[in-house]
Amino acid sequence: MKLAPLVERIASKGAAAWQIHFDALRKRETGEDVILLTVGDPDQAPPAAVIEATIGALRRGRTGYSPIVGYPEVRAAIAARFERRTGQPCTAENVVVVPGAQAGLYCALQCLAGAGDEVVVGEPLYANYEAVVGAAGARMVTVPLRPETGFHLDLQAFARAITPKTKLVWINSPHNPTGAVMTPAELETVAEACRRHDLWLLSDEVYEDLAFARPHVSPWSLPGMAERTVVVSSLSKSHAIPGYRFGWIIGPTVLAKPMFNLLLCMLYGGPPFIQDGALAALKAELPEAARLSADYRKRSALLADILDEAPQCKVIRPEGGMFVLLDVRATGLGSEGFAYGLLKRESVAVLPCDGFGASAVGHLRISLTTDEARLADAGRRIVRYARQIAQRNEPARASG
Repeated sequence: MKLAPLVERIASKGAAAWQIHFDALRKRETGEDVILLTVGDPDQAPPAAVIEATIGALRRGRTGYSPIVGYPEVRAAIAARFERRTGQPCTAENVVVVPGAQAGLYCALQCLAGAGDEVVVGEPLYANYEAVVGAAGARMVTVPLRPETGFHLDLQAFARAITPKTKLVWINSPHNPTGAVMTPAELETVAEACRRHDLWLLSDEVYEDLAFARPHVSPWSLPGMAERTVVVSSLSKSHAIPGYRFGWIIGPTVLAKPMFNLLLCMLYGGPPFIQDGALAALKAELPEAARLSADYRKRSALLADILDEAPQCKVIRPEGGMFVLLDVRATGLGSEGFAYGLLKRESVAVLPCDGFGASAVGHLRISLTTDEARLADAGRRIVRYARQIAQRNEPARASG
């Protein structure tokens, strides 16, 4: 029996990126004390107001069906929050509630691009992007974000990537995995190209509250962009609640009906008690969220300072997000060889970035999702392992 063509389209190379994470989890299950720095799963406690509101909703019996695109008051709260941040009008009619940003990106692509369309996206890219584009039947066109420029957009390469088949430009800032935060010049160049070529702009803003180097700016705020911009975000990272699977899509009202139809056949509405809990975070800027951002800024500096001592390695200091990149190309091991050796010898699990695109080959993505003491310990273990590799490499260099 044959399976549907969709099965092949969602089997991207990026899916293999998580293998070391699963291997590290198995080692943990055997009792080994593995420091797990592979995924962006916040270790901090969620805001108390969110937890209490969720528990209260459960006790009130809020476990039935909800409106397909989310409760009006929840959508209105998302819209008001977004309007405050962008300075541009946004109403509940522009908002659709989805189970996390990943589902939001999937739904957006299904409604914005299809067979024969091209989607332009910066590379490296989050490993699941390729499959999301493939599921829509579209073709992904990548623009390299090179280490030499701090993984910022090459504006000339971006301009060359746009063709008559381009339907959509997809950006992500702060960027996963590199931590780059788009500059105003980059953002305006992308926006101008979208206006000139009549393109959709999809903006993944899940790390919006974790920008360090410069403020996050949504393209929705730029002139003439609200009618062609679709923003996807969530509370997963900013409020340490990824398990809630609570996110949203913000876009022109022309998307309202197709999004309703898609969610009707996929989800039939999200959990009411989750939406009630999220509402507590949406209606006020909670102090715990501000502390989370400060945590990641501090942790990134701490880890980067330690990793500066790793021989034959180069740290890429993030401008935002919750990861630090380490370039290990000079060790000669490759990112996967280095990562598996590190797991075996030092019980530290980090993510090889080869599955994120050609520009990330030879880099490791190190999550900042553990307390400072344990993170510093992990950093010292990485440096120790790098020194072992450098010592092994020295005789070969001398004989050469």
